[in-house]
Amino acid sequence: MNATPLWRPSPARIARSRMTAFQAFAAERAAREFDSYDELWQWSVDEPAAFWQAVWDFCWVIAKKDADHVLDHGDRMPGAKWFDGARLNFAENLLRDRDDHPALIFRGEDGRREQLTHAELYAAVARLAASLKASGVGPGDRVAGFLPNRPEAVIAMLAAASVGAVWSSCSPDFGIHGVLDRFGQIKPKVLFTADGYYYAGKTLDSLERIAGVLRHLDSVETVVVVPYVNELPDLYGLPNALLWDDYLFDAESVGDRIEFAALPFDHPLYVMYSSGTTGVPKCIVHGAGGTLLQHLKEHQLHTDIGRQDVVFYFTTCGWMMWNWLVTALASGATVVLYDGSPFHPGPGALWKLAEEEGVTVFGTSAKYLAALEKAGEKPRENFDLSKLKSILSTGSPLLPESFDFVYRDIKPDLQLASISGGTDIISCFALGCPTLPVYSGELQCRGLGMAVEIWDEDGQPVNGEKGELVCTRPFPSMPIGFWNDADDSKYRAAYFERFENVWCHGDYAELTAHGGLIIYGRSDAVLNPGGVRIGTAEIYRQVEKHEEVIESLAIGQDWKGDVRVVLFVVLRNGVELTDELQQSIRDTIRQNTTPRHVPAKIVAVTDIPRTISGKIVELAVRDVVHGRPVKNTDALANPEALDQYRDRPELAGD
Repeated sequence: MNATPLWRPSPARIARSRMTAFQAFAAERAAREFDSYDELWQWSVDEPAAFWQAVWDFCWVIAKKDADHVLDHGDRMPGAKWFDGARLNFAENLLRDRDDHPALIFRGEDGRREQLTHAELYAAVARLAASLKASGVGPGDRVAGFLPNRPEAVIAMLAAASVGAVWSSCSPDFGIHGVLDRFGQIKPKVLFTADGYYYAGKTLDSLERIAGVLRHLDSVETVVVVPYVNELPDLYGLPNALLWDDYLFDAESVGDRIEFAALPFDHPLYVMYSSGTTGVPKCIVHGAGGTLLQHLKEHQLHTDIGRQDVVFYFTTCGWMMWNWLVTALASGATVVLYDGSPFHPGPGALWKLAEEEGVTVFGTSAKYLAALEKAGEKPRENFDLSKLKSILSTGSPLLPESFDFVYRDIKPDLQLASISGGTDIISCFALGCPTLPVYSGELQCRGLGMAVEIWDEDGQPVNGEKGELVCTRPFPSMPIGFWNDADDSKYRAAYFERFENVWCHGDYAELTAHGGLIIYGRSDAVLNPGGVRIGTAEIYRQVEKHEEVIESLAIGQDWKGDVRVVLFVVLRNGVELTDELQQSIRDTIRQNTTPRHVPAKIVAVTDIPRTISGKIVELAVRDVVHGRPVKNTDALANPEALDQYRDRPELAGD
């Protein structure tokens, strides 16, 4: 356990934070004092109706009608009903500012830069909303995006939400089958695409794949094409296709007002998708009110985002962090969008962007930070990051070495917030807090209003021990259901089968003495040699201390009535997996963990399979090693990598 924090916020920073202001606001509402974050958190989970009403009021949710009841059936999970009777519109809350303050800044890896003010964004959404209405799109219809992370993706989402349609997107690196696995289930009426996109110096076409998608997706009545890699892309062969500018209503005919549909709190806003590595992806439906309220809380309170902030997250439109990022508009912030490789033309690409745009909140993945360190990049030496106040990291556990890297080589005075939640809740269970210290390897706190506990296998809460991350009480951003799951059987099976009436998230985690959390990986990827449960992140931390190793993947292989740990490593160019290197890896693991963590076999590979959103897939590798089929390779960014793990002679003997 780390006794000394890596960073503490200054008294001045604590005093001016929105978390401190909310703590005083909540204390007045509750007629009591909160002397610590822990006390505020406890109240937020003990009195959920009072807490979420306080968030609604503090963050100035725009609603046509307030709720008759904040929470009904609060003892049911699923089944709780939030803000019954309220009428609001998600897009109206994100478009509340209509001035000349920058709303969106787009940067492409090809060097182009575009900017929209809040007024310009509002006007663009008004024109597109009118076009969607003219296309017959209304409440409940689906609108899909197969788009790079450009302003048009945000405009299309907001226009869809303004009329009550349901938005769903995936990034343009998905193949035809991956798109059909997703959009084929929800049957969109309008599909937005770009003609192509850029990545790592390459120009890639999207229209050929869209043509292939449309041959099997007859629900689409209109295709809207954004010119990106060509000024006048050839639309030959695409049925019912129009260029973006041709589809938009004329500004003069639209006027300067959007008629935002007044919708229930739980009106469907987004369809998100599970990774789909074990079959066709689950379509997770999220409501407008719950998404808005949860994001406002996480942005304004936990990340201290306001109008003066410039917020960037390295993400595609296929990862929930895109949805999370865009909601920062509701807090008045400037949102920075980036399309391209984070390492093109070099490892400093995103830090150059951060310097030039004055980014205050920089979001990325744990894997990016680890890769940046391996590349020897030291952003603090090469870029002016004086405005940067927070770095957010998610996607996988952030290892202690990456904490050290951030404070040593990026900036010593900032809040490093490792955050964890998921597509399932379109938000976080655990995240940062601007008034708390940062400890190496730990997520700072459990989110306000999130009754997170760690349970052992018998369903008993534990502290300072590893177990299942659960949430024992409802929260507004729970899914409103799965698509085509009328009786909620798939929904219940996904989260409530393990413990009745308790959300079991599938993370293997530990509550720390500081009130923070450590995530050790996914529960279904936990290794079990000799009956001892081991999180894969515990092994990765030790292995990737070795300069020779770029990254690693561990699985449990069934062996002689037990399970043995098998470690796969990707080595730097020119490095061989010698007996000496294997022994060094084993020694490091043994010295810093336990003998049970030490791999029985270490195997060199050149690639590690991962989902399109960048998460490594231990389960797919485990299936291949055991000779079982991988059910849905279309969910992988690099399915060919699995071939390296099949029929390995090293794994056939002692």
